[in-house]
Amino acid sequence: MKIVLVIKYLGSKRTLVPLLTKLLEASGASTGLDLFTGTTRVAQAMKTLGMHVTSLDSASYSKVFGDTWIALDGETANHSELLDAISQLNSLTPAAGYFTQSFCIDSRYFQPFNGERVDVVREKIASDYSGTWLEAPLLASLILAADRVDSTTGVQMAYLKNWSHRSKHLLELKDPVLLAGQGVAVQGDALELTARLANVDIAYIDPPYNQHRYFGNYHVWESLVRWDKPETYGIANKRLDVRGQEFRSAFNSRPTMPAAIAKTLGDVNAETIILSYNNESWLSRDELIEICSKRGHVEVLDIDSKRYIGSQIGIYNKTGARVGEPGAKRNLEHLVLAGPKQVLAKMIESVA
Repeated sequence: MKIVLVIKYLGSKRTLVPLLTKLLEASGASTGLDLFTGTTRVAQAMKTLGMHVTSLDSASYSKVFGDTWIALDGETANHSELLDAISQLNSLTPAAGYFTQSFCIDSRYFQPFNGERVDVVREKIASDYSGTWLEAPLLASLILAADRVDSTTGVQMAYLKNWSHRSKHLLELKDPVLLAGQGVAVQGDALELTARLANVDIAYIDPPYNQHRYFGNYHVWESLVRWDKPETYGIANKRLDVRGQEFRSAFNSRPTMPAAIAKTLGDVNAETIILSYNNESWLSRDELIEICSKRGHVEVLDIDSKRYIGSQIGIYNKTGARVGEPGAKRNLEHLVLAGPKQVLAKMIESVA
């Protein structure tokens, strides 16, 4: 099964994809929904199994990924046209602009020589490909290229004190490798849109776990896709609207999150659901089971997982001095399955 390589992403289900793929396949589903899709890893797994997939996320960069790997059909898309466009973009003469100033000089996410390449490529996409079918895969290719040469641990809340080794490589766009099949990519708030989505056989739900918002964690990608060149603030050079109330989610607040999850699970039009959570979050395993039990029979898989590396390196300040103690290196991922008992039995048996 082909899953496209995607950006470094907090909460990514990269290590869970093989397990999730077995569960999805055993469900016998022909249609699927991936809520809070992020990098679209799980939606891609659904699509490669032959499902018609809907992906949903509020982030602009996630919509680009969804348009590229979920909505586009790799069998009918003009691959040679895409490769010609990528070749043209790679041949452009670098020129410094907003991206270089904001993310290579005012902050240090990328080396300036790569920032200049991002600037000229992004401007060319805006002038020549905006509104065409090539816009999304070219933007996806640009994000992947930039991610390969960044100088962070993954999230864009900070950057490394010294340049990472990969940041010294030359940024190069590559074939984003489109997937065969059909799907739909939706951008918006899951609380508002879930009930309006089409019925599916199975839904994967991976909501935020805590107060940290992906809009701020990946603000560079958001600005790169929107290309609105916003004013920024702080050492991390985040967009000013990261502070705004309009981008705050009920899932990022402890008092409102339980009701938000309950509403989402109640609204989703799916026979079977898989809810992904972990043992460091605001709801306990028993509370998750109670919420999901309204959807039918419930089974739970607990998976030992390695925690995000920031929990280890985040104990040092900007001078390199140790200012805290490292957190746990492992946690438990909870996969809560709910739906018809016979379907869940097949799913559990597939990973036994």
